[in-house]
Amino acid sequence: MFARAFRVRANTNIKGSDRRKLRSDVAAAFPTLSTEQLAELIPNKEELNVIKINSHKGEAVTVYVNHRNPILFEVEKVLYPTVYTLWVYPDLLPAFATWPPVLQKLAGGADLMLPGVVVPSSGLPRVQRGTLCAVTLLGNRAPVAVGVATMSTEEMLAAGMKGKGFAVLHTHLDHLWEYGDKSSPPTLAPLVTDSAAKESTGDEQELQGKEPVSSCSPEPEQHVDIRDLSLKDGDTCAELLGQEELHENRAAEPAEDASTEDQQEAEDSRTPQEQMDALFNQCFFHALKCKVKKSDLPLLTSTFLGSHMFSCCPAGKQLDIKKSSYKKFSKFLQCMQHQKILQVKELNKGVESIVEVDWKHPDIKAFAVPEGFSSASAAQDSKSEDREQVYHAPEITPLYGVSTKMIPLFQESGHRKGSILSSSEVRNIIINYVKSNELVDETNKNFVKVNAILCDCLLDKSEQDEISHLKWDELLSRCLERLQPLHQVTFFGQEPVVRKGNIEPIDISIAQRSSNKKVTVIKNLELYGLDPQCVANTLQQKVQASATITPAPGAKDRVQVQIQGNQIHHLAKMLLEEYQLPRKYIQGLEKAPKLGRKK
Repeated sequence: MFARAFRVRANTNIKGSDRRKLRSDVAAAFPTLSTEQLAELIPNKEELNVIKINSHKGEAVTVYVNHRNPILFEVEKVLYPTVYTLWVYPDLLPAFATWPPVLQKLAGGADLMLPGVVVPSSGLPRVQRGTLCAVTLLGNRAPVAVGVATMSTEEMLAAGMKGKGFAVLHTHLDHLWEYGDKSSPPTLAPLVTDSAAKESTGDEQELQGKEPVSSCSPEPEQHVDIRDLSLKDGDTCAELLGQEELHENRAAEPAEDASTEDQQEAEDSRTPQEQMDALFNQCFFHALKCKVKKSDLPLLTSTFLGSHMFSCCPAGKQLDIKKSSYKKFSKFLQCMQHQKILQVKELNKGVESIVEVDWKHPDIKAFAVPEGFSSASAAQDSKSEDREQVYHAPEITPLYGVSTKMIPLFQESGHRKGSILSSSEVRNIIINYVKSNELVDETNKNFVKVNAILCDCLLDKSEQDEISHLKWDELLSRCLERLQPLHQVTFFGQEPVVRKGNIEPIDISIAQRSSNKKVTVIKNLELYGLDPQCVANTLQQKVQASATITPAPGAKDRVQVQIQGNQIHHLAKMLLEEYQLPRKYIQGLEKAPKLGRKK
């Protein structure tokens, strides 16, 4: 319901009598809430707002907001709790567990299919068709979704846990969650029965040594084949395979006695998308375990992918996020962040960095480095990959926003203030406007007659009485000059980001220091997805000179690289040839020392 953006129609404060009625409605809808919990959820004096919205499908929804977080939403006079409320009262609804990677599909608007439901040893909660339920992730009792059961528990089991199980209404990571403070789910320990079962399973594994893990739990419904997971018809959950491999490495590695040929057959039976998901998981954990150090943080996500994950890719294989089920590297990292493996933050606008890694996470500790990767070769690979494979230059596209003054010229084509256009789109709009208003000069088709709208939009006051015609190229250039400059940056494996203004170039300058020594200063590397520390290390190795990182003056959350001597020749070769950055985005290359024979 909230997988796409919604439109807010009204936002008002709830008064006393309305609060009492709401509290009564909540008590009727959720009878397990105590009087104290109701008073906490619907307070008497604190600010409580009601927001009227329309979903992207046009459904009228009422949202109740407390402490800036949506706590309830109402559709057709039925109240539903949000994930923010369920994190405070996790046992408010009967809960069904699923695998962590499934959350991305649910947040994208998918319903939860029964093969994706994990059946615990204690059995599924008993619900009827139409019962409001919560969805949790395996290992954490904090709900991440709210949905309605499409069949009873008995019908689910009778159907062999196949078909659609829950119509999902709201999830963590959807637009209703984004309307709040965007906090992450708390970590709530599983119920005692589940944890006890896991402990007993662990004890059995230790005692039995090489016996299969499945012997601990003979009941077939307790083991759902991950390869069967799906959310909708034709919608697979291939990303779970990487997680499955981790569990197998941790729990079943000593028990497996299969040959290499059997393993190869099992791998070949997977779809290309499933194999790519598994490869991303393998390279991700390999990079965290062997390549990244705590001192490397914060680490640009693009550097982590290019420098570290690429170097962990087995020979003969290639990482391609577009061929995975994630499609974007940012979504892959978001899934890993949800599993509490790492934390990603946007330190600079549109540029994400890994700021924290849980090195004690069981999945990292349990990961075994694949055969063929030695620690020495891995270290050497890391050094060479930093220079050779790491970096993918971003795609930078100039864009233009319709300003207030230019609205009359663009409203005929259906655009309004703030509309974002490319230069080719602007050109086509202007050409169509001129032709539809018959403004091409009859005697000379290279000129365009200036009507009242063109006069107001494109001419200065001093020109309005003097200019009656404009050349085509001058008409277009004047139009682009009067539009708001924007630019779109697309980093490898990430969603495009649109920013105001023109992108700042990488700025290279020569500064004088004490004892008349010169240093080369490089700024704005972060805007192009370059890790300043990586650039400094590479330069230091190339020129054998000291390089340091210092805060960039006048630029919040940015740093500059400073290296001894005039190193612009080496820097130009690295930026233009190795990193393949266009020359127009580099400023200061002309300050390189002139090469010539000394007399």
